[in-house]
Amino acid sequence: MVTLPELYEARERVASVLRPTPIEVSDSLSGLCRRPILLKPEQRQRTGSFKIRGAYNFVSRLPASEEVVAASAGNHGQGVALAARLSGLRATVFMPLHASPPKVDATRAYGATVRLVGEFYEDAMDAARLYAGDIGAVLVPPFDHALVIAGQGTIGLELLDEAPDAGTVVVPIGGGGLISGIAAALRRSGHPARIVGVQAEGAAAMKASLAAGHVVTLQSVSTMADGIAPKAPSALTLEHVQTYVDAVVTVTEDELAKAMLLLLERVKAVVEPAGAAAVAALLAGKVPEGDGSAVAVVSGGNVDLHLLSRLIGA
Repeated sequence: MVTLPELYEARERVASVLRPTPIEVSDSLSGLCRRPILLKPEQRQRTGSFKIRGAYNFVSRLPASEEVVAASAGNHGQGVALAARLSGLRATVFMPLHASPPKVDATRAYGATVRLVGEFYEDAMDAARLYAGDIGAVLVPPFDHALVIAGQGTIGLELLDEAPDAGTVVVPIGGGGLISGIAAALRRSGHPARIVGVQAEGAAAMKASLAAGHVVTLQSVSTMADGIAPKAPSALTLEHVQTYVDAVVTVTEDELAKAMLLLLERVKAVVEPAGAAAVAALLAGKVPEGDGSAVAVVSGGNVDLHLLSRLIGA
């Protein structure tokens, strides 16, 4: 389990490479949800998502002679690519054949070699593990490592300063690294906020794992929210969620689309489906009301413009 000293050490390590993303009040969303809504706009972070935090906290500790390898649907790959470039390392990122073209292009632009393989994220991860083993490179986990979780948890430390009176914190969940880090930061600091995770209905592996009491691997996933669509969490992230998180809810594709379009129209924010998950849950009334404001972590903005245009035209 990630400790408070590890979280503070991660904050010091990543501070120099981060772009500030201070909390914003959304009057429009507050009116629609009939409760005060604050947004943590990580879509404005470097690489367009929170992933640079965990990637840099891991990669920056490696010797300059190392090569790093990652598997990603897009955002983790960009984070690893930039972290490697900033640390003077080579990076190879494996991505599914049908990964979002803008995410593939951006990963290459940050300096990584991209290899497209398989239909799902898990196929890319299998290929990445094999490649890393063959050449003796370091595999950078997307969520299953204490250093990655601590890096993502720097958001939680920022929330302590930016939203100390928040009654609820709502966080998207894919593999669980983001919510594990944020929840560890809040709970280990004694913050009483209710912590709610949000998954896409068609990729709710963490929710299934919580119900079973152990890691469950889904046979298939189906959602446009590729950033939160792994088939399984890890034992480490499941343990953090079991220990620190109050509830996990799911949202439909229609609810994700509505949230994306409202963020675009009312907040003037371009957000990808995974990044809109927390807002989708609040708009759909799936997050119980509590004392104080609700913070929605907007985790990323790397949206495929073809998808966005389809949603606007729907």
